[in-house]
Amino acid sequence: MSRESLEDLNTNVLKGFTATTGHAWHYDPALQGAESNHYPGAVPIEDVRRRLFSWQAVPRPVAVQLPATAETATDVDAHGRAIRWAIQDDRQAICRSDTDAVLGIFKTGYTAHQYEQWLLNTVAAILDDDLVISSAGLLRGGAVAWVQIEIPTTVSTPQGVEFRPRLLGGTSFDGSIATFWKRVVGIVVCDNTMDAAMAESGQIYKVKHTRNSGFALDAARDALNVITATTEDFTATLATLCATDVPEPTWQAFLDDYVPLVEDDGTRKTGRSLTSAVGKQDALRRLWTHDVRVAPWKGTAFGVIQAVNTWSHHEQTARGMTREDRNMLNAITGVTGRETTAVAQSLTKALALAA
Repeated sequence: MSRESLEDLNTNVLKGFTATTGHAWHYDPALQGAESNHYPGAVPIEDVRRRLFSWQAVPRPVAVQLPATAETATDVDAHGRAIRWAIQDDRQAICRSDTDAVLGIFKTGYTAHQYEQWLLNTVAAILDDDLVISSAGLLRGGAVAWVQIEIPTTVSTPQGVEFRPRLLGGTSFDGSIATFWKRVVGIVVCDNTMDAAMAESGQIYKVKHTRNSGFALDAARDALNVITATTEDFTATLATLCATDVPEPTWQAFLDDYVPLVEDDGTRKTGRSLTSAVGKQDALRRLWTHDVRVAPWKGTAFGVIQAVNTWSHHEQTARGMTREDRNMLNAITGVTGRETTAVAQSLTKALALAA
């Protein structure tokens, strides 16, 4: 089960374009509250502001409970023992203004990037008639947030790939991520998310939570090339990947490098480690050969990336959360991009062996 309750997901995640993409897995009419979190078209920016980001992250003092004498005591603990509270001047707790929930504890140099200012106001400046909000949400009790905007039409390529270019922004109050905006794409056939830059640099705009941090919209716009450039860039990337042949021996060489059946010293894995590696190789072969989300591009570099991406999104075990939560967190925290980089490195080795 998700760390987020079903009620939380039905009220704290706003999903757009359900008329074409369908309901989210968590959709339950009985848990929708006063209004649905599903929108047949784009998610209105004011709904995100009102329903998700209407509160502030506020700093509050942090105190440590210490033993005390009768003379120095300011309180008693649960066992009736004398204690005193010592304020930690170099620490602060970041709390929700509406619920008082503690989201994170930091040194005093930490500055909270308010969701409304850093995500919504930024989106408002970038949005136009062709760029709209497709989803937004809170995770981990409000400690993590994201906003995703996209072109509300599907792009089709000559290679048979359909995708939607997106701009994903996120930040956190628990220290898990810096504030960022980056280009991603959604592959329609499988609802996978990929970094549009395919591990290239210069496509992510990040700002640390420091006292002197500030947001420069022009710099973000230049760094990301805004979302409209994603279509041309990703289309060109797809053409190259689909034109790169990956015959069966190269595919097997890729599998042996990406999911090795041997240890670093060359000895064969044993026990659970071997079982896991064999199972993953078998799953990737099945996707490569038989799955409609991958098989149309079998024999190409894009097919390799699509096989691993589909496995990661839809078959890899999600521990402590649902796959949808895990997939969004992976996109936000950069795990998806790092996985794509690892796939590209293994594929490059396999292609070099075949040359």
